[in-house]
Amino acid sequence: MVGITERSLQRWRRSFSDEDGRKQAAQNRRPANKLTDAERQEIITVCNQPEYEYMRPHQIVPDLADKEIYIASESSFYRVLRDAGQLAHRGKAKAPAHHKPEPVVATGPNQVWSWDITYLRSTILGVFFYLYMIVDIYSRKIVGWDVFKNEDSEHASSLFYKAHLREGVAEDDLVLHSDNGSPMKGATMLATLQKLGVAPSFSRPGVSNDNPYSEALFKTLKYQPVYPQRPFDSVEEARQWVADFTEWYNGIHRHSEIKFVTPGQRHRGEDAELLERRRQLYERMKKAFPARWAGGVRNWQPVEKVNLNPGKPEQERISLKAA
Repeated sequence: MVGITERSLQRWRRSFSDEDGRKQAAQNRRPANKLTDAERQEIITVCNQPEYEYMRPHQIVPDLADKEIYIASESSFYRVLRDAGQLAHRGKAKAPAHHKPEPVVATGPNQVWSWDITYLRSTILGVFFYLYMIVDIYSRKIVGWDVFKNEDSEHASSLFYKAHLREGVAEDDLVLHSDNGSPMKGATMLATLQKLGVAPSFSRPGVSNDNPYSEALFKTLKYQPVYPQRPFDSVEEARQWVADFTEWYNGIHRHSEIKFVTPGQRHRGEDAELLERRRQLYERMKKAFPARWAGGVRNWQPVEKVNLNPGKPEQERISLKAA
C-alpha cells in the first residue's frame, strides 16, 4: 500500500535509520547547502546595486564581509550571476565591437591602394625578412615594394612616400587600406598620410578578408613555380627576386580578375582597346563558324569598378576629405 517492499523495510530496520533509502528519494533530496530562491534573488539584487553593478564577485564578497554581511560564498555568487546572464562584461566596458570598414569603390587607377607585409624566410632559423608591398586595387599593379630586416613604421612611410611621388597622385585623391599592424598605424606612417592628404582605411583585427587584394597578391607571389625552395641568404638576394617577380607580375601576368590583361596595361588605360579587339575577333569568328557558337560571344567588357569591403548597393565611395 505504501509502495515499498518487505526487504526494504527489513534493511532500514537493520541500519537503524529513519531516512528514505530508495534511490528515487536520494535523487530528489534537496542538498543541505543549496541556496533558496530567496537567497539567489538576494545575490542578484545586491550585485545590481549602484555600488556593485560594475564589480565582479571577487570584489563584492570581501566588501560585504567588511560590512559584516555574508550571503553566500564567492563561487555561489559567480554561479548565480552566470545563470542569470549577468557575469560577462560587468562594468562600463562593453564587449569589443569591430565594425566592418567603410566600403570603397575604385573606378580608375590611383584611387585606392592596399598594402601589407609578409614574411620571407632567411637561412638563419627563426629570422625572417619582411616584404612590404603596395598594390593598386583597380589595376592590380604593384606600385611600391621593398624588403627590410624588420617591421617599422618609418620603412612603411618612406616606401609609401616614394610610390606616391612616382605615381603622381594628387592630394585628397587616394585611400590607403591596410590591416591593424603597428607599422600601418605607427605615428610616422600616419603623419605621412596626413601630409599627403591620403585617407587611411583599416581592416578589423584578425579579419584577413578585410584586406583581400594584398592577401591574394602574396598568395600569387609565394605559389609561383619559380618561388625559391630554399630561404634567402640576404636582403639583397630577396630584393632581386622580388624585383623580377614584380616585373613579371606587372608586365607579363594576365590577371583573371581584370579580364586577363596585365596590371600594367590596365593601369595605363590600355585594357579597353585590347578587350574591344578581342570582342571584334570573337564576333568575326562567330560569323565565320556559327555552328561552334551556341550563344553569345565571351564577355570582354572591361571591369568598370572594383569594390573594397562592399556594403549595401546604395553606399558610394567614401569621401576622402570626410575620412
